[in-house]
Amino acid sequence: MNITVIGTGYVGLVTGVALSEIGNNVVCYDVDEAKIRKMSVGVSPIYEPNLEELMIKNINSGRLLFTNNAKEAYRNINVLYIAVGTPEKEDGSANLTFIDQVIQDIGMYINNDIIIVTKSTVPIGTNHYIKSKLESILESRIKVEVVSNPEFLREGSSVNDTFHGDRIIIGSDSFEAGMVVEKINKPFGIPIYQTDILSAEMIKYASNAFLATKISFINEIANICERVGADISNVAEGMGLDSRIGNKFLNAGIGYGGSCFPKDTQALANIAENIDYDFKLLKSVIEVNNSQHLKLVNKAIKRFGSVKGKRVGILGLSFKPNTDDMRESPAITIINKLIKEGAKVVAFDPISMNKAKEVLPKETKYVDDVIDVISNSDMVFILTDWSEFKELNLSVFVENVEKPVIFDGRNCFKLEEVSKYEIEYHSIGRKSLGYVFDKGG
Repeated sequence: MNITVIGTGYVGLVTGVALSEIGNNVVCYDVDEAKIRKMSVGVSPIYEPNLEELMIKNINSGRLLFTNNAKEAYRNINVLYIAVGTPEKEDGSANLTFIDQVIQDIGMYINNDIIIVTKSTVPIGTNHYIKSKLESILESRIKVEVVSNPEFLREGSSVNDTFHGDRIIIGSDSFEAGMVVEKINKPFGIPIYQTDILSAEMIKYASNAFLATKISFINEIANICERVGADISNVAEGMGLDSRIGNKFLNAGIGYGGSCFPKDTQALANIAENIDYDFKLLKSVIEVNNSQHLKLVNKAIKRFGSVKGKRVGILGLSFKPNTDDMRESPAITIINKLIKEGAKVVAFDPISMNKAKEVLPKETKYVDDVIDVISNSDMVFILTDWSEFKELNLSVFVENVEKPVIFDGRNCFKLEEVSKYEIEYHSIGRKSLGYVFDKGG
């Protein structure tokens, strides 16, 4: 098929590359000319494992093209994927400005009947809105069908998820259009579930809200564990053995971040509010997550009395490992708070430091490796569980600072291992080593 993907962010770029990999002729369109030039030679604007290799392979095969020429993108195609951003407005609702621009471009450039597939995460009813707007613009000269095909990609493993995901959701009010999109996706070899458009839109929001709920729930249990002396690692493992619960998303820490969970939970809460439904559970999930971001800072202030003038080393800045995405990263809230409290922040991340510089306070100092973070620090915060941090030999702390103090926001180390070293260690939902907080810590 001849397919165009509008938007080359995480979802659009990965979608376009994957569709070309399974044999389609794909044009990826973006208005950013500099970005297009880089992608055209196989340089990805995002860090995503294995993505550039697939880009280069399919560019060389002639199945993958990048352009900022609208006519080239929109004309003589069978299917158009919308993968533009839907950023959060101040009131928590989704901003559909980019969706509206795509609608206008379709009305201007499309010259044949077409199926539009929405990959962007959009409020319930948006696909019907897209079709209604297009029908009024195009009148009856071109037939348009709109299909909801939400993405379920995890940043840092989105290429793997595309080819080895749990399910593909297709929502359509047209049997024929739904079957065309199913045929496109068949080569992925992933179970396909077809439903109506509104249900497909809700599946996306409900899935992310449920996963966010698991994260906030286990963090609340972790906070109780600290007060009663239980170990959240053991609690989560025991819970996860129940097949009804499962062990995924039960890792206690400093809360979720990224481009999806914060935005989608807030958007769903906003959708509920707009239909006069008080979604109390989801509001609590969001509230718990926001407060969890500052868990380590509060521990540090309680431990030292104040962090003013203290040198705080930061290991990890991106919201999760294997990505350079800083959107809604807990590190942003934490570092802003530390600097506001007078701390001297020294940070390192294997991938995301360039993007971090765009969003973190100018007072943040960046260094080249783990040792530079640890050396002479009064305390070290671990904010992202990169494998190179989790695999650290704890002796590096003892060798590079006189009295090592670690605040681990991702529970990277087993307490049994830490106890072998003269290290003061504070984590989430587990007892502290080398220092005893009073109850309520």
